[in-house]
Amino acid sequence: MEDNAISENERLQIEQIRELESEELEVEEVDDDESSDDDDYRGSAGASASGEPYDTSLVAMHSYLGGVEDTRNRLAFLDGGAVLTLPLFYLEGVVLFPEATLPLRVIFPNFIAGVERAMRQADAPYTIGVVRVYRDSDYGRIKFSTTGTTAEIRQYRRLEDGSVNVVTRGQQRFRLRRRFIDAGGALCGEVHIIQEDLPLRTPREAVGKLAPLRNSQASSISQATPLNGSQLNRHNCEEGNDSDAMSEGSFEGELSSAERRLHQSALISSYSTDVRDESMSSDDEKFDRHSEFQPERSQLEEYISSMHSKYNIHSADGRPGVSKRAPSHVQLYNKVEWGKYSVGQLRDAPRAFWPGWVYRMYDSYSLARRVADRWKQIVKAPSMDGFVMKPDLLSFHIASKIPVSESTRQELLEIDGTSYRLRREIELLESFDKLRCKTCQTLIARRSDMLVMSSDGPLGAYANPHGFVHEVMTVMKTNGIAVTGRPVKEFSWFPRYAWSIAECTMCGAQMGWYFSATQKKLRPQAFWGIRSSQVVDDTN
Repeated sequence: MEDNAISENERLQIEQIRELESEELEVEEVDDDESSDDDDYRGSAGASASGEPYDTSLVAMHSYLGGVEDTRNRLAFLDGGAVLTLPLFYLEGVVLFPEATLPLRVIFPNFIAGVERAMRQADAPYTIGVVRVYRDSDYGRIKFSTTGTTAEIRQYRRLEDGSVNVVTRGQQRFRLRRRFIDAGGALCGEVHIIQEDLPLRTPREAVGKLAPLRNSQASSISQATPLNGSQLNRHNCEEGNDSDAMSEGSFEGELSSAERRLHQSALISSYSTDVRDESMSSDDEKFDRHSEFQPERSQLEEYISSMHSKYNIHSADGRPGVSKRAPSHVQLYNKVEWGKYSVGQLRDAPRAFWPGWVYRMYDSYSLARRVADRWKQIVKAPSMDGFVMKPDLLSFHIASKIPVSESTRQELLEIDGTSYRLRREIELLESFDKLRCKTCQTLIARRSDMLVMSSDGPLGAYANPHGFVHEVMTVMKTNGIAVTGRPVKEFSWFPRYAWSIAECTMCGAQMGWYFSATQKKLRPQAFWGIRSSQVVDDTN
């Protein structure tokens, strides 16, 4: 019943779209210098108090393809590591990610044969493989990416002229092992399904705390703030060794800058006063109060011991290799008497060598929150909060919608590991600012010019009547682009808007399209759709 209700609702929306598009085309000129209107609808798909806000859900339906029927096929995910043969779609300028929607207008015989094969194959029914192809910048030769994505055919319609309209959804990444043409003329490939990693959490063993003995004499120390550099020097002074702690011939003086930073980080972390893990059991607390600490050599102790040993090494001629006097903080560490002082004086030293913040740098859930917050800051809509507890899905969702060049998005697709992909996306969201023409490097738009015109986000894939698929990012204003030709209503990707071709004024390359409203009250009255394959990122 639910599926039928959804289908009925979609049919009603399509009928409304067709009625709107049958009205007389009315285009109102918009002055690009009127920034007040721009501020009204930036980031929220044109919501304005003086006009009718655009319904962004209409775009995600891809109604320009006509009536497509649901295949009602939902494939369980293939096992990671599986090797199978799939019909392939080689698409220029398109990078498909898991969970992303890809519409296709299939008119070429090889691709039609591929769709027909996918509809009847037994091992992975209704499934095709999508691979990005691109031209070598030096020699202009066609190249094939080795990492692609499987796509499940969700909607299908065969037209009278033999062409096929389908709507697919990305499923899983794969490595392309080899490609060939089968007896029926379909382009096929042997693919290896990638086994995705589980989202990483900071291991408890890495930042878990050693249970300290409670000692009233050490209570003032245990409540102290973490030692910074000046406080560490104060400890050195109390031991009377600050004068030569960093002298030219001292222990730390023999270390490289990287080793010295690592050493200081390890020492400071040993005095850390982080709050104890609240999940500690009552048994742990009982141990905390009544047990005597039995010292074991942790990785931190091993490190400091090795540094101390380095201090005692003598050269071949009998002279000491470094200063005979150990730095104060090494002496301070060695003077700790476990019977006299509680471990509370070192306040919960990490069990692992690295401080906790190092491990959190690769905690997928922490990174997911950062990405979602950054996306909301920059893109404004739609919100990604629902994906925060699913970092793997969030990493793919952001990658499929982030308005950057296709080459950068292919880079994201090829990254193995959720945390690494999220870290790269954070870097892109923080540094990406400008879009330039791929041919002549002319500045086209800025990140602040982005406009969300689809419920899927500021970037989406759309098929044209000639069988080509374009990934388009929507912006509200551009520089150095001219409109050519009259507005056309037919086969518009954005219902209630007409399209015109947009070209770079410097080199004449087609940058995308200019979309103008067919009704005066609709907001925004106009916007631009820029092809991701025709831009390069500028992170300066």
